[in-house]
Amino acid sequence: MTETTARGRLVLASASPRRRDLLAQIGIPPDTIDPADIDESPRRKELPRELARRLAREKAEAVAARHADAFVLAADTVVARGRRPLPKPEDRAEAEHCLKLLSGARHRVYGGMRVIAPDGRQAERVICTQVAFKRLEAGEVRAYLDSGEWAGKAGGYAIQDRAAAFIPWINGSYSNVVGLPVCQARALLRGLGLKAP
Repeated sequence: MTETTARGRLVLASASPRRRDLLAQIGIPPDTIDPADIDESPRRKELPRELARRLAREKAEAVAARHADAFVLAADTVVARGRRPLPKPEDRAEAEHCLKLLSGARHRVYGGMRVIAPDGRQAERVICTQVAFKRLEAGEVRAYLDSGEWAGKAGGYAIQDRAAAFIPWINGSYSNVVGLPVCQARALLRGLGLKAP
């Protein structure tokens, strides 16, 4: 019996290398990476918490249909300023707009997760972390935009890289801001029967 058979096969419904690495860090490396490739556009008047919950659910359901014999873990990260979800910037101007909204203020990062077990049982959580940004100087914003690190990141920043210098305070799960609240993800997986360390 292989280790995967004994544990249960795990599919990560995400292309994010950060989520893959976070799972590996706690001893649960995914056996397969299968991104859901769904439309992640917010619906009209959809609140950030509900957006994170819905996208995690839709990703999990799309991927579970292709992997009936596996545990499927899907996650989505939504950065919000008040009731407004911020995008994953597609260009420098959009990234600059995000940084200006975050500068000198607190915001919330919602991590939605959905796990579907091979027998069809499901579990979900939405984790919220509060994050404070210092007031950014114009030169700091330019340098960060020049780095290109903002590309593909919710809210236009990565706490685990250069943007760490902008963040004096967080309240809640750090790994949630990186891309996956690993303590809660492990609990969901184990609760549905995955033999995780």
